[in-house]
Amino acid sequence: MQGFIYPNEFELQWSLLVVLYPYLTGLVAGAFILASLERVFNVKEVEPTYRLSLLTALAFLIVAPLPLLAHLGHPERSFQMFLTPNPRSAMAMFGFVYAWYLMVVLLLEIWFDYREDMVRWAGTSTGWRRWMYTILTLGATDVSEKALRFDRSAGRWITVVGIPSAFLLHGYVGFIFGSVKANPWWSSVLMPVVFLFSAIVSGIALVLFIYVWAQLSRGKPVDMVCADKLASFLFYAIVVDFSLEMLDFIHRLYEAEESIAILSQLVEGRLFTSLIVLQVSIGTLVPIALLLMVSPALRKNPLLQVSDEMRRIIYLAVAVLVQIGIFSIRWNVVIGGQLFSKSLRGLTTYKVELFGMEGLAMTIGFLLLPLGILWVLVKILPPWIDPEEAGSR
Repeated sequence: MQGFIYPNEFELQWSLLVVLYPYLTGLVAGAFILASLERVFNVKEVEPTYRLSLLTALAFLIVAPLPLLAHLGHPERSFQMFLTPNPRSAMAMFGFVYAWYLMVVLLLEIWFDYREDMVRWAGTSTGWRRWMYTILTLGATDVSEKALRFDRSAGRWITVVGIPSAFLLHGYVGFIFGSVKANPWWSSVLMPVVFLFSAIVSGIALVLFIYVWAQLSRGKPVDMVCADKLASFLFYAIVVDFSLEMLDFIHRLYEAEESIAILSQLVEGRLFTSLIVLQVSIGTLVPIALLLMVSPALRKNPLLQVSDEMRRIIYLAVAVLVQIGIFSIRWNVVIGGQLFSKSLRGLTTYKVELFGMEGLAMTIGFLLLPLGILWVLVKILPPWIDPEEAGSR
């Protein structure tokens, strides 16, 4: 019976803040993987966004656990998972994964990459900035060629270690959902893989948007070689991610288990807007079409050439549409998996509150907070490759 739920499962335990959590961790993982393209895989075209990707990953990683802590209601108890760890709980082990990724991977790589600049800034700055950069150097002021060579080598190896760490950071979220055998909407071996590739898509789109927007806001020229390369990586990542999602969908249809009827009602009813309209159409197919319009193969045709200004506008639009699509994926997974009864006999509804700890206002605040942190980080550690401006800050 449509609109009724049996047996009386009308309250959703995981709400909007839990939707936000995998979205934020996906941005972290995707931004770091983008940074690794230059450091590990020697993709020089994306070098202008290397430092920006690291700072973006750090800003969003700082905020990533806050939605979960707010959802729990007693965030002061979170330290207990470190004192009494449970290795059999994927959720409990997240604290250790988070601490490893923050302290060992991100902070160390940023420190090794910026150490030479911080030593120079400590010598050229005045007032509180001089003291700040002096403290950030941790007393390591040797800028000889041997020391800098060690910094580059250490940073590269940390990045190599950070790639599987980024996979682990976000892949375990998909593992949590995919391992719930009792829920046919979540139970899938492809769930961790889909989460990983959607994270790569969201991270590349976010860095592309921030880079283009920051360059235009600063009155600096956008490196179109870099932007085009980011757009090409984004296109391939979207195609792979969409292909995996369609493979998962086809596999469910082919199995045709007893849950297929209620899942069909779910897709055609409660999730039609968020799944078909936002995720598939606006968040996937439209970006693919726009990126195809400005692809290098089509630009070779004189009749299909697109100006640099138009490409920048398209890249900004694609980045926004992709974020809408990826957030819709997280919504469809977290909320969608709770909209039907365990008896597979009915659907319930979920209404988003405007205020309150689980409300829309709190969610928007958590979305804007990492952007504010990123703004502060960019002021302290300029990521721009133009040395004159970086040295004067």
